[in-house]
This record gives sequence, structure tokens and C-alpha cells, in this order.
Amino acid sequence: QVQLVESGGGLVQPGGSLRLSCAASGSIFSINAMGWYRQAPGKERELVAAITSGGRTNYADSVKGRFTISRDNAKNTVYMQMNSLKPEETAVYYCNAESITTVAGTLEYDYWGQGTQVTVSS
Repeated sequence: QVQLVESGGGLVQPGGSLRLSCAASGSIFSINAMGWYRQAPGKERELVAAITSGGRTNYADSVKGRFTISRDNAKNTVYMQMNSLKPEETAVYYCNAESITTVAGTLEYDYWGQGTQVTVSS
């Protein structure tokens, strides 16, 4: 069984910064792409940033230049540094693992964390 656990959310003032972390645990051999999504009240979940196992990154246009996604493959952990946060970015942020190769050699898809709340408000 694989679990993703996010941390690092909280309350921050507009213009402030937060760093989110997501640690994957369980019977993991390797993880392919990992990403961060967010869902604001009344809105659909949207991709914020993603990173492949080789380090190639992809960002939503709205966060380019302000957010940075990174990962530590040895720790099965993905991070997202968020700078210059805006009130409209208040949302629950979710970590996703696109596919995981387990120690047993099986390929499993689409794991999600429980989400961490980010609130940007003065």
C-alpha cells in the first residue's frame, strides 16, 4: 500500500511564501511523474505544477516565475516553493503520483494525498 502525505500548508499574507512537501511511503521502487494540484471552493481541481522522475517540469501559466516544483527521488518526496502568493490562490493543495512501480514489480496509477489547506489572506 502506498500513501502520500502532504505538509506545509497554512495561513499566509498576500505576497508571502509557503513551501509544501509531499512524502510517498510504502512498497515503492520508483515513482514516475509527480505533481501538485489545487481546488478552490466551487471550482474544479487544476494542475499547478508537475515534475518527471528526470526533473523535467511543467507549470500552470498563472504560477510561472513564482512557484518552483522539485523532488528528491531518494526520499520519494516532492516539494513546491510558492512565492508572491495571491488571495485567489487560496485552495486545498493535493499531491499526485501519476504512476508508481512497486517493489513487487507492479505498476500502479494515480495516487493522491489527503490535501493541505493554503489560505492567502491579510
